[in-house]
Amino acid sequence: MRRARRILTVVAVMVLAMVGTASAQTALSAQDVTEINHLYARYNLALDSGDAQGWADTFTADGVFGNSEGRAGLVQFAEGFHAQQDGHARHWNNNVHVTSTAEGAEGTTYLQLWNVGVRPQTIIVTGIYHDTLVKTADGWRFKTRRVEVDRPADGGQ
Repeated sequence: MRRARRILTVVAVMVLAMVGTASAQTALSAQDVTEINHLYARYNLALDSGDAQGWADTFTADGVFGNSEGRAGLVQFAEGFHAQQDGHARHWNNNVHVTSTAEGAEGTTYLQLWNVGVRPQTIIVTGIYHDTLVKTADGWRFKTRRVEVDRPADGGQ
């Protein structure tokens, strides 16, 4: 009888632990996934068009991209990026993958950055973004965004 009671207690604790974990990480709704995909598109369109304020709006107020942090740092980055690219950059993302977390979501997507100011157009850089996303009163936003640039295996061109 004691052994059965101990086994039952262990099973109950395990079930409660699993329920707690499942409730802490709620699934993303179809609406959430759609809104996150729109966020990825707004990010690209704003940065490429020179809309530094709109690009900064895709982040939380304390958002981080690389070494740029907070709204002022993000706006400054976007203005510098657009000036450097002379309006000829086009971001292309694909294979967006988003998973739910207790705080919101984590996402990854492949990056291709194109120079469309030359013929033929050329790829400037490829890589993968690693994102932490949160749902705010204004919708989904990037909390942090880090890009991992692809490097040739031999370190050459």
